[in-house]
Amino acid sequence: MGLITLLIVGLIAGLLARAIVPGNDSMGILATIVLGVVGSFVGGMIGALFSSRSVLDFTTSGLILSIVGAIVALLIYRQVRARA
Repeated sequence: MGLITLLIVGLIAGLLARAIVPGNDSMGILATIVLGVVGSFVGGMIGALFSSRSVLDFTTSGLILSIVGAIVALLIYRQVRARA
């Protein structure tokens, strides 16, 4: 059940990150999920640094940090893609 939750949260975080950050991203649904999952890990690690929770615990603040992490991952992806 944890893997399905991770994929759903990743999809939500990736979609919201793409909606919040302006610009044209030609990503498919799989790339959006990967973006969100990477953002979830980044956000989870940030949250784990400041609390006693595990990286994989699901909370509302974790969802918010997942979106923030996905935004950071999207901006990094754009910079790497622009240089290539």
